[in-house]
Amino acid sequence: MHIPRKGRFALLSATVAGAVVAASISVIGTAEAATTLGASAAQTGRYFGVATSAFRLTDAPYMSIVNREFTSLVAENDMKWDATEPQQGRFTFTNGDRLVSHAQANGMTVRGHTLLWHAQQPGWAQGLSGTALRTAAINHVTQVATHYRGKIHSWDVVNEAFADGGSGGRRDSNLQRTGNDWIEAAFRAARAADPGAKLCYNDYNTDGINAKSTGIYAMVRDFKARGVPIDCVGLQSHLGTSLDPTYQQNIQRFASLGVDVQITELDVQQGSDQASIFAAVTRACLAVARCTGITVWGLRDSDSWRTGQNPLLFDASGNRKPAYTAVLDALNAGGPATPGSPSSSPPVTGSSPPVTGGCSARVTLDTWNGGYVATVRVTAGPAAVNGWTVGVTVPAGSAVTSTWNAANTGTSGAVSFRNAGYNGQIPAGGYTEFGFQGTGAGPAATPTCAVG
Repeated sequence: MHIPRKGRFALLSATVAGAVVAASISVIGTAEAATTLGASAAQTGRYFGVATSAFRLTDAPYMSIVNREFTSLVAENDMKWDATEPQQGRFTFTNGDRLVSHAQANGMTVRGHTLLWHAQQPGWAQGLSGTALRTAAINHVTQVATHYRGKIHSWDVVNEAFADGGSGGRRDSNLQRTGNDWIEAAFRAARAADPGAKLCYNDYNTDGINAKSTGIYAMVRDFKARGVPIDCVGLQSHLGTSLDPTYQQNIQRFASLGVDVQITELDVQQGSDQASIFAAVTRACLAVARCTGITVWGLRDSDSWRTGQNPLLFDASGNRKPAYTAVLDALNAGGPATPGSPSSSPPVTGSSPPVTGGCSARVTLDTWNGGYVATVRVTAGPAAVNGWTVGVTVPAGSAVTSTWNAANTGTSGAVSFRNAGYNGQIPAGGYTEFGFQGTGAGPAATPTCAVG
């Protein structure tokens, strides 16, 4: 929802509705608890992210918390239509590029937000309609997604296109009036522009099973049945003083359609139950294998769009609140588990041989026509590991386009991945994970692992 520059519209439903650079990806051993949000989420194969803006990058106290605590960034405003195409056909990516560069330098992934939305459109787009608007919108999707190709983990392709209330139907907007297939057209254009990014639909007041979330569910089910490229659903989760009892059930029903679920804009109105609600959301995500990550919509209470509600994990001075501790404890209690439902889990490349020496590695793949995302787990043997290198054979005609939590040498054929500065030490029997995106077919052979 998020319109911080010119004020926000009211939350429609009150009840349903961290300075160590890159230390947030700590290595988690079998008997250790992580001490940051990002590290604790990583031990379960998930990310923990924060929404921020490019102007914050020069705020050292602020960024010390971001770099310490989080493994994913999302631009609050810097990638929206009005920010990236203020004049028709003239694109400005400076601020979005700054955020992406920071994320890449610090081992973080990036969620792209958002390609199309009825709000925060540039004035010129607001003045268009019909075929002219449709053409401009699809061109916008194509140009922005192409610019960031290989750099974005997940795109909110379309944001908030469904109406509130009991109809479960679409929101009336200038985009909707170009034809009911505009969302499908946007997803197809995004896939063509960046085959490696996860493509998400994102909305608010969808935190339980209700008419709105059911309307979105029906759209996703239809898209999956007809081969429309959709990979994930984002539940914003701007919450009040209670949590819908069907929250986890709602996550699960979307996951059962074969899409990932991401908690994309989490904040909770401050009250006596704030910490318990944050923890309950975290536990619900951990309970569903295809719930792949959580993003909080802002860092400190003073940064929030919900003025006076103090809805975030850090207070105005950057101190951890009880809600922070509740989330961290819930993540650590979740235990290691890589997202991927049993019925539709990504294939494992080769088997994981018993670790009798230094280390072993295995790859899981999430594939689609023309690309894939690979998650590589590096496991230590009976002795602790201090530095590792993983060798992966990428098939001819395929190429690695982006890497996180490691540095690669080469992009095709024999590709070598070396640990980052913060995840080279693995305790005996413990593991860490890194990932990469690629075009073409994913690796088919068991990777090699060497210590040192």
